[in-house]
Amino acid sequence: RYVLLFIVFLIVRKISSAVTHYTLPEELKEGTVVANLATDLGLDVTTLTKRKMRLDIIANKKYLDVNKETGELYIVEKIDREHICNTKSSSSCYLRLEITLENPLRIFNIELEVLDMNDNAPQFRRDAIHLDISEATPKGERFSLSNAVDPDVGTNSVKTYYLSESEYFNIEIQTGRDGSKFADLILIKTLDREKKEHHNLILTAVDGGTPARSGTVNIFVHVLDTNDNAPTFDKAAYNVKVMENSPIGSLVIDLNASDLDDGSNSDISYSYSLYTSEKTQETFNLNPTTGEVTVKGMLNYEDFRIYDMEVIATDKGVNSLSGQCTIKILVEDMNDNHPEISIKSFQSPVSENIELDTVIAVVSVSDKDSGDNGQVDLHIPENMPFKLRESSDNYYELVVSEPLDREKVPEYEITFTVTDRGSPPLSDNETMTLELLDVNDNVPQFSQSFYTIRVMENNAPGSLLSSLTAFDPDLHENQYLVYFIIEKEIANTSMSMLFSINPENGNLYALKTFDYEIEKEFLFHIEARDSGSPPLSSNVTVHIIIVDQNDNAPVIVSPWRAHGSVVEEKIPRSTDKGSLVAKVIALDTDSVHNSRITYQFLQVTDASLFSLDQYNGEIRTMRMFSYKDSRHHRLVVVAKDNGQPALSATVTIKLLTVETDVKAYSDMTEMPLEYDIFSDINLYLVIGLASVSFLLLITILVTIVLKCQKPKHSKTAPPSRNSVISERNSTIADSTLVSNDAYWYSLFLAETRKGKLVVRQPVPKGSRYIVSSIPRGTGLSETSDSAASTLQV
Repeated sequence: RYVLLFIVFLIVRKISSAVTHYTLPEELKEGTVVANLATDLGLDVTTLTKRKMRLDIIANKKYLDVNKETGELYIVEKIDREHICNTKSSSSCYLRLEITLENPLRIFNIELEVLDMNDNAPQFRRDAIHLDISEATPKGERFSLSNAVDPDVGTNSVKTYYLSESEYFNIEIQTGRDGSKFADLILIKTLDREKKEHHNLILTAVDGGTPARSGTVNIFVHVLDTNDNAPTFDKAAYNVKVMENSPIGSLVIDLNASDLDDGSNSDISYSYSLYTSEKTQETFNLNPTTGEVTVKGMLNYEDFRIYDMEVIATDKGVNSLSGQCTIKILVEDMNDNHPEISIKSFQSPVSENIELDTVIAVVSVSDKDSGDNGQVDLHIPENMPFKLRESSDNYYELVVSEPLDREKVPEYEITFTVTDRGSPPLSDNETMTLELLDVNDNVPQFSQSFYTIRVMENNAPGSLLSSLTAFDPDLHENQYLVYFIIEKEIANTSMSMLFSINPENGNLYALKTFDYEIEKEFLFHIEARDSGSPPLSSNVTVHIIIVDQNDNAPVIVSPWRAHGSVVEEKIPRSTDKGSLVAKVIALDTDSVHNSRITYQFLQVTDASLFSLDQYNGEIRTMRMFSYKDSRHHRLVVVAKDNGQPALSATVTIKLLTVETDVKAYSDMTEMPLEYDIFSDINLYLVIGLASVSFLLLITILVTIVLKCQKPKHSKTAPPSRNSVISERNSTIADSTLVSNDAYWYSLFLAETRKGKLVVRQPVPKGSRYIVSSIPRGTGLSETSDSAASTLQV
């Protein structure tokens, strides 16, 4: 574009002898050739350097220069027309140049006209335009705006203005005397600050260049307020809930009235209206500046539940406006009242045999709170024989639900606990003590069901045997026990004659000295009876066992000793080895342990000739007699029992060996004897046996009579099968002994006229037997007339 313009200007340029004219547009690039001065001025190009050609510009900058080799005028620095010609009084702008040549000196004047290009946009003198317009300004009002300036000239200067879209404003373009353009702002619609306080507009200035350039400025319109709005609340009526017992100063509600106005027109103060009661004003405080309603007095739901107030909000405008609202404050119940328990009736003490469902107590409960806070529940501890039964509103009955037993639980600590249903729940409790009266419902109990008491024989009369104590869990007279011996006779003797019991403490005493050999055991019953009404009792079986003492020495019953302790025996010298010479039998009336007897030689004439069995007392020959052996032998045998200390008895046997054909027998079985039936000695034996039989028959008859006179045994205390009661019968001879040991043998002594042997036989265990003895005569062929004696066992 610039090159075409340059060509056009070259064609039409005017050549003058005085001034050479050139025309060029501004803003050409550096190095652009404007003209060829050598050609235009008729100069020889080859002499330009020699003639020292130079270019002078009448300006503050060197915008152009000459190529001395070609003679071309070219641009050194961009030319800004608005900078060279800063006045808009003329539309023309020139640069004046002088070309100087030497040898010869010659000066050429060149006038360069700079043409205007639309290279500058319109600009406003201020960055922004601020306008304050009252909202009361009527529409059609005009407001002057500062105009835009454009350094360009002619058609390139400001041509018109445009305003951004607005429903409140428009512009009107005016032309000044100098031809400049400016715009006025016109109000086309009434303003309302409460709707829109600020209006932001954009004013655009456009020049007439091609292409057109423009510049903009922001217009800030601030709408000034007038007091045309009254204060308003968010709501016309407020419902507020506040918890009772709220601390003083607690916020109830923050009233926030609003006023659409601005400044003092929107400053609001709050106050109570005349319709607000004094009670409300005393209870709540209203902050006149902030509108906060706070607690001023104590709130108690139970006293006052609803407060009504009316609050007025007033602005501070010249002509103040106001608005009002009503507030209903509802005091919410707080669980601040503990439930209460009232014992209307309580029956204590009660009998332990009280019937089920019997009412023990009547209880009422209450709570001053409301709602769930006033709903209460009553309960008692679990695992108690009672239950609560609701009889009416908030009334409960405590009834017996299970049988009571004073012996297990003598009294109950019953805690009534009432709890409301608030959050958190509150509770209260009341404790009552229920005492139980005793009923005689327990029989006395012994610690054992069977007592076995061992009593050493020969005890002292009145000695304490044992303490048979019973226990009765009842109280008072129902607990006082009395002890009795249940009467029973044994061998015509009452138990109360043998034993005594302390009726108060159950101590059992012996009233006599017991002899094991006579009484071995007793079986009877002790009764314990309480003092209740009716009395209850129980009994226990007592087994008295008499413990034997070794107080009886063994008694030697064989061989028979009529006079003293020396026994004379005859034995043939032809007796074989191992033959039975004699048998020593001793009896001990003590117990089995103490009555076990052992035998041993105390003295023996020839220890190599005779042997003694320590257990059965048999004396046997250890060898046959020789002619060197003495005819007379003396054997001393001692029989010892097993007691501690041991007791003993001795017997001396004198043996006389004789020359006879009588055979010795070594066993215990009865063997047939050869003798003359019609000899004199046999006659005596028959008479002796008849006497013994007669005495035996008399003894049996006496025993039967005594048995028939004894009372029947009590069913409650049958005698033990092991109990044996023996007694000494005065009708029996002094040599008669008593024993129950089946270990011993019955002994029948027979004596022949010619030295026949003694015959022995065993008796079954446990049977009674008669041991009879016939004194042996001193002579070998004569029979003694001594009376026979009988031993009954």
